Amino acid sequence: MGSMELAIIGGGAAGMMAALTAAEWMDGHVVLLERQPRLGRKLLATGNGRCNLSNLNCALRHYHGQTPEFARPALESFGVSDTLAYFRRLGLLCRAEPGGRVYPLSDQANSVLDTLRLALEQFGVEVRTGCEVTALAPCSGGFTLTTPEGNCFADKVIVTAGGAAAPKLGGGSGGYQLLRPLGHRCTNLYPSLVQLRTDTTFTRALKGVRADAQATLYRGKEVLARQQGEVQFTDYGVSGPVIFDLSRAAVTGAAPPVLELDLVSPLSQGELVDLLAEKQRLLPGLTLENLLTGVLHNRLGRTVLRYGGRKLTQDVASLSRRDLAAIARDCKAFRLDITGNTGLEHAQVTAGGLRTDAFEPATLESRRCPGLYAAGEVLDIDGDCGGFNLQWAWSSGHLAGLLGSSPGK
Repeated sequence: MGSMELAIIGGGAAGMMAALTAAEWMDGHVVLLERQPRLGRKLLATGNGRCNLSNLNCALRHYHGQTPEFARPALESFGVSDTLAYFRRLGLLCRAEPGGRVYPLSDQANSVLDTLRLALEQFGVEVRTGCEVTALAPCSGGFTLTTPEGNCFADKVIVTAGGAAAPKLGGGSGGYQLLRPLGHRCTNLYPSLVQLRTDTTFTRALKGVRADAQATLYRGKEVLARQQGEVQFTDYGVSGPVIFDLSRAAVTGAAPPVLELDLVSPLSQGELVDLLAEKQRLLPGLTLENLLTGVLHNRLGRTVLRYGGRKLTQDVASLSRRDLAAIARDCKAFRLDITGNTGLEHAQVTAGGLRTDAFEPATLESRRCPGLYAAGEVLDIDGDCGGFNLQWAWSSGHLAGLLGSSPGK
């Protein structure tokens, strides 16, 4: 297997960025080791195959972990504008959607991965796929890496092995296990950006229905999180961008939370009651089944009415103002008990990872083992839905690659 100046373990977004950065800044032998048959499998799945590679609204408030502040130096040293300029230099054109999400102009994740692969080749990075590092040990002047093909030596090592989420796309616990013998500890691991399971009494019939809603997560009277956006109903519960963002708070607590959906957030309670009363006045011959037509998706409207224990055959004309107010409340506070989530297998990212207090935030170098660095999802930093996790991968990968390629660092 030979020796190398810098070994990077893990060929995802952070690993590829670290390798490219190091190759530009050092003359030595940079090797990227990936246990999967090909690089960047998880990258291809991001953004529904479009690759949501960053977000113009990137800020520390979109990041989580025991110490989110740890991410600041990396995000500030190589931010969104630096990332987009870097990709443009490699020939990748990007565009931003109104909400700030950044995608390749081609709308294809393959464009991002192919750009990175071509650059790795041109920059002289040696890529070894199907090469799993099973052990990492400090030795005189560097590290010994154990693989099924034999041992090799590296002056420095950057671990970018990713998290435990999405094992079918290459996720696993290998990075955590590699560093445990070196004194590094891992926080508890949870799925994040994941679908939530709910009591399906009222959601089973809504499979495939989407709604724009203000979603609030409660534990008792405490508000855990609140987001506005699209919610998708499924046969097991709820999904969609808003749910992904709320999921971290839902899975990391002790007691199961409750999800409350305001399905008519543009209107106040009083405004919605007035709207329903006007409809009642103009169309008194309607049955209750059609009262919410034009307000909500038909299936969702009927479900909300059943949720309130109402008979759909009731005449609208028979409803009192108090009845209309109760229907409006159900529209604006449709509550679902959270019963679980779909797990790390289906999560987009891992909440938790290697404890960041064992790494220098300004360099990402280990405080336990000089010459060892870590970047990306393997660390206890995770972001909200919308390109923030990939921006962390680019930023931390760049910082680790830059400092890991510096003599004496």
